[in-house]
Amino acid sequence: MPSPARPRPGSPLTALFARYGFLVILLAFLLFFALSNPLFLTPGNWANILQGSAVLLIVALAMTLVVAAGGIDLSVGVALDFGAAFALVALKVYHLPWQIAVLAALAGGALIGLLNAALIIYCRIKPFLATLGTWFIGSSIERIYTDGGGPIAYRRMAAGYHELAVGELWGVPQPILIALALLAVYYLLFERTIAGKRIHAVGLNAPAALIAGVNVRRTLFWLLIAAPVTCAVGGVILSANLRQFTPLAGQAYLMDAIAAVFIGTAFHPHGRPNVAGTLIGVLFLAMIANGLNLMGLNFMLKDALSGIILVVALALSFLQGRLRQRQ
Repeated sequence: MPSPARPRPGSPLTALFARYGFLVILLAFLLFFALSNPLFLTPGNWANILQGSAVLLIVALAMTLVVAAGGIDLSVGVALDFGAAFALVALKVYHLPWQIAVLAALAGGALIGLLNAALIIYCRIKPFLATLGTWFIGSSIERIYTDGGGPIAYRRMAAGYHELAVGELWGVPQPILIALALLAVYYLLFERTIAGKRIHAVGLNAPAALIAGVNVRRTLFWLLIAAPVTCAVGGVILSANLRQFTPLAGQAYLMDAIAAVFIGTAFHPHGRPNVAGTLIGVLFLAMIANGLNLMGLNFMLKDALSGIILVVALALSFLQGRLRQRQ
């Protein structure tokens, strides 16, 4: 008996999947979790999902910037940690105003960016290896400074700093507002500025961009600084929420940030990293984690299912991108 014919690249079914495939998967999971637990679609639960994913969105935006330029940044977690550490030291050790502590956090992120830029641009080390080296160096510094990895707690921090994580403005939690502000900045950068076009040009073909007049080294330098500074903002929120700096806490966001960026490529006509797609990728990951938690699964089974869903989601996003390119 002959096997059924597979849909050809130009068939209507393939075209439909290429355009809406991942969106259908997302809606299917949304419906499944809604039917599994009536609490899933409640406003309170989604408020928790949005607030809980604010730091991940910030880190994923930074990763989007680097990936769009053709690189990868394994040091985003260290940049987040340095942001938290520099802010807590400014508050606890030097008793500086909380606004200065925020600037200190950004300086901590910029320090990571300068190291990455020196390794990638001037030493000409591949981004994967360079940022891996930065990760090892930064992680070691964190352990050394904290005598093996103990947290730096500061329960009496300024109320204004703590409000960055737990406060509200116009009835909206401040972490969500900060994340949305950065989302808007990144969207305008990618879609409405010459700098965004240069970043995409470098990511698509750096030699061609150089011939076209793009200063590739300068473009890479500034985006390698901007990405960890963005992550440092996430470190501020994390440390303000916990009232402490926990060494290596930022590593928990690395893989999810990478996954969110590449899931988001399924929502771009040419399979490119994009801000809107990254947002959808972050919300997808947060929805999966929340839905599995509400189902009350054993944590080992939950982690296994999360991994399987993530792998399938990434495979579908890559398949959808390839089908779009063929069309």
